[in-house]
Amino acid sequence: MRLLVGFYMAVLAAPAFAQDVTRSIEPVTGDVYLMRNNFHNSLLVATSEGVVRVDPINAEAGEWLNANLGEIGQEKVSHLIYSHSHGDHGSGGGAHKDAIVIAHEDAPDEINGITPDLRVGDTHSLSIGGKTIELTNLGAGHDNHMLVTIVRPENVAFIVDVAAPKRLPYRDFARSDIGGWFQQLEAAQALDFEIFAPGHGAIGTKDDLVNAYTYMVDLQAEVLDGLKAGKSVEQLKSEVTMDAYKDWGQYDAWRGENIEGMARYLKASGQAD
Repeated sequence: MRLLVGFYMAVLAAPAFAQDVTRSIEPVTGDVYLMRNNFHNSLLVATSEGVVRVDPINAEAGEWLNANLGEIGQEKVSHLIYSHSHGDHGSGGGAHKDAIVIAHEDAPDEINGITPDLRVGDTHSLSIGGKTIELTNLGAGHDNHMLVTIVRPENVAFIVDVAAPKRLPYRDFARSDIGGWFQQLEAAQALDFEIFAPGHGAIGTKDDLVNAYTYMVDLQAEVLDGLKAGKSVEQLKSEVTMDAYKDWGQYDAWRGENIEGMARYLKASGQAD
């Protein structure tokens, strides 16, 4: 009886859970769109060969997209590019069974069970259905095979996790090389683009990428000064307010964790001695 009760409770709960997922296709510019899946974004490029998609997010998101490609006058995903292999961006690629799958040469042999058809080096350019797709590896930092996708002629860059317009970095930089993260931001700024389409958050411009880098520089400087003055991390979380960024997304939720992660990095790297 308990099994039956549990089964029926799960069935009744399933629709409510499904309703929690919000999905949409949002125009960026020209033939470039963002598919939004709650807090994750996937880049879509409409071409004469089909849709070039960057990051599958998960299987349900892929199936939803397949059913809704008509919104942008398309019928299939012809190419699937992985920005990197973290599970919240790289799961569910099997939803696009006929797509040519592309990843960086340092990505795992399989990404959530999908073996890439084409592995690219640190820079690579593809001509697909009237569009030029430029792929650039940002190096090690937040993952070691992070590809930026730039679409031309629209001059849109899809940059995932390394930065987002007017949004604090995710929590405490867990499992990331913050020193490398700075280098990734510098490498991204050197690229030629106008519109910044992020893996999370709102669409912005290249200036937003510059501002994200400035935030990291300011955060590092304030935390380092505090640590050298002998202050504890808990003191820094109270005193390092980063007021210039108080209007950014996740300021209240992640400011303290950003400070914790930066302090951990500065201590581990010997800069706070």
